[in-house]
Amino acid sequence: MDTKIKNYLGWALIGGIIFSVGAGVWYVNSFSQSAPTNRNFFVAGEGKVVAVPDVAELTFGVLTEGGKNLGELQKENSEKINKVIAFLKENNIEEKDIKTQYYNISPRYQYFSCPFPLAGESVACPPAEIVGYSINQNVLVKIRDLSKVGDVLAGVVKKGANNVSGPNFTVDDPTELQNKAREEAISKAKQKAQAIAKSAGFRLGKLVSISENSFPQPMPYMMESAFGKGGGPEISPSIEPGSQEITANVSLTYEIK
Repeated sequence: MDTKIKNYLGWALIGGIIFSVGAGVWYVNSFSQSAPTNRNFFVAGEGKVVAVPDVAELTFGVLTEGGKNLGELQKENSEKINKVIAFLKENNIEEKDIKTQYYNISPRYQYFSCPFPLAGESVACPPAEIVGYSINQNVLVKIRDLSKVGDVLAGVVKKGANNVSGPNFTVDDPTELQNKAREEAISKAKQKAQAIAKSAGFRLGKLVSISENSFPQPMPYMMESAFGKGGGPEISPSIEPGSQEITANVSLTYEIK
């Protein structure tokens, strides 16, 4: 009797193992047939919009050098920079468009030339000493009336600025132009994706992801100027803002059906 029970239990165990293995094979086979292959591909598109700048940015500075009396030197530098800023305001440039970027006070040293000591000799060399100070202040200004750029350039030099760079032309609010460039980039990318799918013989699935880059590409300006021997312009330089491109680059990732 015990032997029969043991035989039944053995056959039941073997049957259970066979059933489990068969069920596992069936599940794996069914999942492999139903699970998506998750094949993707991506395309890129670029959109460009040409814009005429509406703002010119100009950086000017006043460098003042003098002796050890730092108070007098600060007063002299402040008078020069204030005269330039007053000129800007007289030309209807608002305070919000005038920004101090840099203010620096640095000592000027007198260095001494000492003879090179011979072997075994010791030569005392006096340390460098401060003989005066330099004050450098830079200001960034936005000029919204581009017809005044040449006059402003000439005027700040005449009023005392001795370090001028620019102008740098830009679009004050490029949001709308960036949107247009982005729309064009996406449209081109979609057309490219459809063309690739047609040529390769597959269907486009859903759009999985999108990434984007947008940036302006400033174009160089043209400038003609005439300066007198005294360091100031005799006439206002002729300034042309030119144009710049707002560019958007997008990448689209699609599923392949």
